[in-house]
Formats: sequence, C-alpha cells, structure tokens
Amino acid sequence: MPQDRVVPVVLSGGVGTRLWPLSREGFPKQFWPLISEASMLQETVARGTGPAFGPPMVICAEAHRFMVAEQLRDAGVAVGAEGAGGGARIVLEPVARNSAPAIAAAAVLAAEENPHSLLWVMPSDHVVKDLPALHAALDLACQAARSGRIVTFGMRPQSPETGFGYIEAGAPLAEAPGVSAIASFVEKPDLARAQSFLEGGKHLWNAGMFVAAASTLLAELERLQPELVASVRAAVEGATRDLDFVRLGAAFAESPNISIDYAVMEKTAHAAVVPADIGWSDVGSWDALWQASPKDAGGNATHGPVELLDARDCYVRSEGILTTVVGLSDVVVVATEDAVLALPRDRAQDVKKLVDQLKAKKRPEAGAHRRMYRPWGHYEGLIQGERFQVKKILVRPGQKLSLQKHFHRAEHWVVVNGTAIVERDAERILLRENESVYLPLGCVHRMENPGMIPLTLIEVQSGSYLGEDDIVRFEDTYGRV
Repeated sequence: MPQDRVVPVVLSGGVGTRLWPLSREGFPKQFWPLISEASMLQETVARGTGPAFGPPMVICAEAHRFMVAEQLRDAGVAVGAEGAGGGARIVLEPVARNSAPAIAAAAVLAAEENPHSLLWVMPSDHVVKDLPALHAALDLACQAARSGRIVTFGMRPQSPETGFGYIEAGAPLAEAPGVSAIASFVEKPDLARAQSFLEGGKHLWNAGMFVAAASTLLAELERLQPELVASVRAAVEGATRDLDFVRLGAAFAESPNISIDYAVMEKTAHAAVVPADIGWSDVGSWDALWQASPKDAGGNATHGPVELLDARDCYVRSEGILTTVVGLSDVVVVATEDAVLALPRDRAQDVKKLVDQLKAKKRPEAGAHRRMYRPWGHYEGLIQGERFQVKKILVRPGQKLSLQKHFHRAEHWVVVNGTAIVERDAERILLRENESVYLPLGCVHRMENPGMIPLTLIEVQSGSYLGEDDIVRFEDTYGRV
C-alpha cells in the first residue's frame, strides 16, 4: 500500500439503543438509511473512498458480519480479496469492547503492512452533510498526524448541547496550521456551562473521529496501556481468516473496556484537534435525527407512509403501516412491524430507559426485529400459533441455506417468486412460482436460489418445538455451525 494513502477505519460495534424501535441489537442504526437512501455505514465508508484512500477496515461484532459485507458490496465496495490489491477488511471482535481495543487492533493490522499508515477512525453511525469541508479538515489532520500527532475532530458548537463531551482548543501548532493542541477534555456539562462554552468560542464538540499514524498510536498505547496492547497483539496473532473476515483471537476479551479518549487522548502530549464545521450529527436520539432531517413547511420530518394534519415540528416514521398524526407538536412517532413508539421530542433521551424496562420484562422486541437477517438473505415471522408458525423467506440470487435437518418440526415450502432448487435427502427438486414441497421431520434438506432475481417463499412449520436452535447443520457455505 502506498505510504501516503489514508486507511479508513470504521467502528461498527454500536447498538444505538436510543433509536429504538428502529435500531436494535439484531439490526443497529448504522445499517438503516436514516437520512438518505444509503445506510449510515454505507455513507461513512463512502466518505473515505477515492484515490487518496486505501481499502477500508470495518470493526464489528461477529453477529453483524454478513450485514456489513452485504452492505459494502451493495455500495460497490470490494470485500476481502475481491479488489485489486485487496478489498475492505472486516475485522470481527469476539466480544464487545470500547473504542480503544478496536482502534488498537486496527493499528496492529495496518502496521503489519506499513507502520506509517495514516488511520482515519470514524464511527459508522454519524451524519456529515458537508463532505468537502470534511475532506478539508482531514487534509489538515493528516498534515499534523504525519508530524507525530494524534488528531481528533472538534465540531464547532451550534447550540449549548449537554449530551456531548467537549474539547478545549489550545495553542495553534506551528507544524500544522489550522490545527491546535488540546488544552483540556470536558465531560458532558450542565446547561449553564454548555452555554458558556458556546459563547466563549474555545470549546468544540468531541465527534469521536481521529487521524494518526499506526506507529504513533501503537507507541502511545504501549506507553499508556501496555496490558491492552499485549492482549490486542495476542488477539491479532491468534486471528483466523475465513471467507472475507478476520476473526480476532480470544485474547481480545482480556483487553480493558476503555475508550480511546480515556486510554490515550486525555493522557498523551501528542493530542491535537482540528476545528470543523461539516454539518455533523451523531444522530444519538430521535430528536437529533429530527434536527438532521429535511423538513416540510411545518417543521415536520417524515419517512414512509405517513399523513399529518395540523402537526408541527414532529418526527414521524413508519416502516410499513400507515401512520397518522393530528394536531400534535414536538412529538416523535415511530412505527415498525412489531412496535410503536410515541413521546415528546424533549424526552428523546429516555428511550434508553424504556428499552432497559423492556429487557427487564424479557420482551423480545427490545433487541430483535421480526425480520431476521442471514448471510443468504432474511426471513420474517408472519403468524405463530400452538405447534405451528408461518414465515416469509427471501434468498438472494446465487445464495443457499445450510444443509440441515430438524428433530422436532416438519416444513412446507411454497415458492411465490423466483426459482428454487431443493435438496431433500437423495432428491434434487426444481420449484417454480406457485409450486411447493413437503419436508418431513428428520429429513436432510437444503434450499438454493439458482436464478437472477430474489427467491421468495412461504414456509409453514409444524411440530412440538419451533425454536431456531432446532437445527443440525451438516454443511454451510458461510462457516456456521
């Protein structure tokens, strides 16, 4: 990799609880198109695409690996060995950790190819509206990073925000005009202090983006967090590679759960900040999404089948059913296939408390959608009763399910769109639209989409136990067991 190319490092381990019921553990907010037709992950990767950038590195949970790969490919980004010189690397964390271990893993992996690689670390779930301004700030940050600085991006405050950490800019750097040393980091302030920061002009919102050479990051991590670096190096040495993924070893779990701010930035003498005005938002709540979204003449932001009457300054979103609002102001209404949320916009931060309450009551909607994503496509539950359930299954072109059997259920498959090849014990059956097949309990079976369009079918399960764990896999294209 040429020395002067920047390596985008995208952190995609968040859950985005405050955007429930849209964002859940099974399909977090970075995979949703919240502002444009592209998902937030796709928009983030696109910011680091071009001749100045090397292939991106995405750090994510194992459960999200196929969603990341699919979204990258859908955005035209080569994955793994697909691209000339290598495509995007998808690095899997065996357990969830904060930003410092993830960034350390990226630095170790990048340094294996070039210790002087410049890493541009970005959260996967932020909004940036002014891309030229972002790249101008990145150029300044890279200049400072090449002189040994670890540079963070400070957003110029637009309001006295109490939900962000702040950075106090210090003296300008002689070696990098437009970049300043960091005088101090400030935790989330109260309203009065945030107002004084806004009026004083020296404080910036901490946006969680960083630029530094891999060698600089590792040197400071070695000095300040030697145990963290030791566990991460062991995890990289013990990494395995299958399909398009780099699976970090089990030693990653021994690294402390600590952010890069606490681990390095608040302690190092090499910290610097580049002020930026790029139309940034962390989209950390429904109110923040309302602020970042296009609005109608009444100040309303809407998505999906929505009708409003005498509503003002509302955020209303539907993922399917017609959702209507009459005579309300400053509210959020979000309807998904299995949950509805309604609250005042100024209570948006309380959604996390609601999700905690749902988890305490063991409500499945707290973390899982009705639609479940798999490497081959997705399925969603339609009807469930005693000893039976009905699902709709979509299989992408060229993909296949695992060769499997069930101990407690039989299945009927009815093709409603596309073509399927079904293996049933020793048989191989071609099914077209409106054709069906019966899979008795215990038979070994598999389904494949050989066509050029998505395969859609209705599955009717019947039996004494219908859980997803009643699967014995004999062969799987995607390495699942």
